[in-house]
Amino acid sequence: MTPVTWIIACVILGVLSFVLGQSKAKRQASISFIRPHSLPHFYGLFVAFWTLFPALIWSLLILLISPAVVDTIVIKNTPAQAIEVYVGGKSFFLEAVHSGAFSDKSLYKAITDPVVQKSTTLYETLYNRFRLVWLCGTVLLIVCGLVESYRTIIPSFAARTRLESYAKWMLIACATTSILITISIAFSVLFESLRFFGMVPITEFLFGTQWSPQMALRADQAGTSGAFGMIPLFLGTLMITIIAMCVAVPVGLLSAIYMSEYASPRLRNTMKPVLEILAGIPTVVYGYFAIVTLSPLLRGFGESLGFTVASESALCAGLVMGIMIIPFVSSLSDDIITAVPRALRDASLALGATPSETIKKVVIPAALPGIVGAVLLAVSRAIGETMIVVMAAGLAANLTANPLEAVTTVTAQIVSLLVGDQEFDSPKTLAAFALGLTLFVITLVLNVIALMVVKKYREKYD
Repeated sequence: MTPVTWIIACVILGVLSFVLGQSKAKRQASISFIRPHSLPHFYGLFVAFWTLFPALIWSLLILLISPAVVDTIVIKNTPAQAIEVYVGGKSFFLEAVHSGAFSDKSLYKAITDPVVQKSTTLYETLYNRFRLVWLCGTVLLIVCGLVESYRTIIPSFAARTRLESYAKWMLIACATTSILITISIAFSVLFESLRFFGMVPITEFLFGTQWSPQMALRADQAGTSGAFGMIPLFLGTLMITIIAMCVAVPVGLLSAIYMSEYASPRLRNTMKPVLEILAGIPTVVYGYFAIVTLSPLLRGFGESLGFTVASESALCAGLVMGIMIIPFVSSLSDDIITAVPRALRDASLALGATPSETIKKVVIPAALPGIVGAVLLAVSRAIGETMIVVMAAGLAANLTANPLEAVTTVTAQIVSLLVGDQEFDSPKTLAAFALGLTLFVITLVLNVIALMVVKKYREKYD
């Protein structure tokens, strides 16, 4: 059964079970002359829920468990000598098995060995058995759920209350899943980073001033000793982020103040969508604009003043990135400033304050927690940007405070370290996880600081 067929079947079953439950509730209400606890559509939703939900959970479990179980059984039934022939070990062997499964056997037998053919046949057999188990379990759960929920419908049954409790538990499950995913990501990055710090001293990583992650493949190979000092990367990230925020925060905040306090509703409804278009432009277009248009302009302007501006510079990347994140500041700040109660403005104006004084002394302080959140979102967007940095700032890890020179950022280096086929047992590849962990800690600190600011001013203005 294809995914499209499964979705269509679920929709049809859901509609039919909803109609059955709703019809029974209406029929019982008309026969017994007893006012039902809930409206008829709640009974239909209750039947539809128990018809589809167990089957969906079962399908999800099979989808998550079956690949790992099948691969494990295939590996256990394959001689270790046959797997060792492959350079990549188990992963490359399983890739060969997966590519041969359910393919044209007349072509596949001519390009593979008998061991892979046997493992492929076993893989297909196990896969078909899991599909049969899934199909039987799905049909059984659908039938049992439909029959039991349909039998439960009586006028006194609190279908609405039951559905609300289901919705509550589903929301709790979604929130818990989000937390668990965050924790799992953090721990996976942490474990890989600890492997890296077992190969490279943490002091060298945190305080080193040289970044050259190329490792020697042979003992007699020169020029690839490897240096993992993160200072040049984080200095480049900080420099580009500061330049971007120097552009985005003033322009975005002043635009938000004008649109919310001075512009007419018609002009505001025109300006805001135009500014938000900037957020929808792909970052590769911004990078192309930087290297084709802005970089030559900056280089020519710098030469006229006697400065040497590199073709790829932190200034160019920061300016373009600042333009890109203006909507993050302007749109959010505009909504936040507009949400400030009108009573605060009227009270300030009634006391004799001018509109500009009201904005400076009342509106902005009241909206400051939300503005801080908008700025923090823009900072996170700037720190995580990669394409503009690669195209406009380069990949050179230079330890410099001159924004006219080429630099690189943490995210750009993470991408370059993980491009291509990599073995996750070398310091070069594991360095990406160490960089990610450090960036995660820095972002966490920024969030804590922002929460402290928000908490302080909320207490003052709520």
